[in-house]
Amino acid sequence: MATKQWVSDPAHSEIQFKVKHLMVTNITGSFKQFSASAESSRDDFQDAKISFSADIASVDTGNEQRNGHLLAADFFDAEKFPQLSFVSTAFRKINDEGDYELDGNLTIKDVTKPVKLRAVGGAVTDPWGNVKTAFSVEGKINRTDWGLSYNAALETGGVLISEDVRILAEVQMTESK
Repeated sequence: MATKQWVSDPAHSEIQFKVKHLMVTNITGSFKQFSASAESSRDDFQDAKISFSADIASVDTGNEQRNGHLLAADFFDAEKFPQLSFVSTAFRKINDEGDYELDGNLTIKDVTKPVKLRAVGGAVTDPWGNVKTAFSVEGKINRTDWGLSYNAALETGGVLISEDVRILAEVQMTESK
């Protein structure tokens, strides 16, 4: 079977993250400018090579002051490190319900670390005859592994910002002709 190329459909995709603030509230952020691609010769995508990149300057948490802090050296240092990226090392189907494990290397601030994510999805033909593939992806990373270590202790115990970051993505891709 020939290898198929897939490119993300930005109108039907989103990349989000969630971080606990004050140990009780989840703050949601997203990257508004990103691209994802995949290539696979199998209909079940088990040989898929997947890549993703996001423009750090497009981070949006719904609060301009917080967005500015995330762009600063305390966090992403966007001026020095304008992109984050992910490149898969394995994509394994784990059952017939469309569940996958996605392994890869995540690079933030020029630090590359392996991550393991879960994905659910597959391919479908839309009402106009176009083949689409879509996956819901989720996982968790420790932000300090990538040098995103800003924090403050709370008087009541705990910290201002959790080290754990949940990653949530909805990515729909179109076959590139």
